[in-house]
Amino acid sequence: MNTKKHHLLAIPYYLWIILFVIAPILLLLYRSFFNIAGQFTFDNYIHYFTNRNYLVMTASSFLYAFLVTLVTLVIAYPMAYFLTKTKRKDLWLLLIILPTWINLLLKIYAFIGILSQTGPINSFLTNLGFESQQLLFTNIAFLLVAAYIELPFMLLPIFNSIDEIPHSLIEASTDLGSSEWVTVRRVVMPLSMRGVRSGVQAVFIPSLSLFMLTRLIGGNRVITLGTAVEQHFLVTQNWGMGATIGVVLMVSMVLVMFLTRSRNDQGGASND
Repeated sequence: MNTKKHHLLAIPYYLWIILFVIAPILLLLYRSFFNIAGQFTFDNYIHYFTNRNYLVMTASSFLYAFLVTLVTLVIAYPMAYFLTKTKRKDLWLLLIILPTWINLLLKIYAFIGILSQTGPINSFLTNLGFESQQLLFTNIAFLLVAAYIELPFMLLPIFNSIDEIPHSLIEASTDLGSSEWVTVRRVVMPLSMRGVRSGVQAVFIPSLSLFMLTRLIGGNRVITLGTAVEQHFLVTQNWGMGATIGVVLMVSMVLVMFLTRSRNDQGGASND
C-alpha cells in the first residue's frame, strides 16, 4: 500500500521526466534521421562518421574537454585539500561558489574586458615597457576562461569527499610515522577518488558541448561539436545534421559517465 502511495505522489516527477527528459531525447533521435529536405535517411550518420571535418571536430572537442578537466583537477585537488584544513572553510567555500551565481554571459564579457588590448593585463605589460599582447581569441584564453568557469564543479565534490574521510585514518597514518605527503598519497587520494570521478563527470561532460565560449573568447578559432550544433540549428537550418551531432554528444556523455562510474569506493563515511 505504501509503495502504491509513493508512486502516486511521484506522478508529477514522472511527468516531468517524460516531458522534459525522455521526450526531447526521443525527438532529437527522431529528427536525426531526416535530411534538410525532410526526407528519412541515414546519410546524416554516414556523413558524420566519414567526413574528415566532423572527425577532426570531434577529436578537438574531446581534446579541449580533456585539457579543461585536467587544468581544473590540478587546481581543484590541492585547493580542496587545503580548504579542509582551514578553520573558516564554509566561508571560503561560499567565496568559491559565489561566481557560479553570476550569469555566464556577464562573466565572459568581464574576461573579454580583462584580456582585451586595452584591458588591465595589457596595460600592466605596457607600463613595464612590453608590447601589447594578443590575449583574447586564443586557445590559451579559451582554456583559462573555461577552467575558471568549471572550477567550482570540480572542487566541490572533491572537497566533500576529502572532508568526509574520518580523521582517525589521518591520525593513524601520522602515528605510524608517515609524512603529510605520504598520508595524502596513500590515504587521502585513494579515499577521495569518488569525488574526483564526480568532478571529472561534472566538468568533462559540459566541456564537450561548449559553444558560447568558443565564439566570444576563442573567436571561432576553437571549434567544438557544440559550435557545430549551433551552426546547423541557427545558421544552415540543417536540423537533421544538428540532431545527429547532438545524439553523438549524448552517447559520448553516457560513455564518459560509464567509464568514470563509481567502483565501490570506500571514501569517507563520517568524521570521528
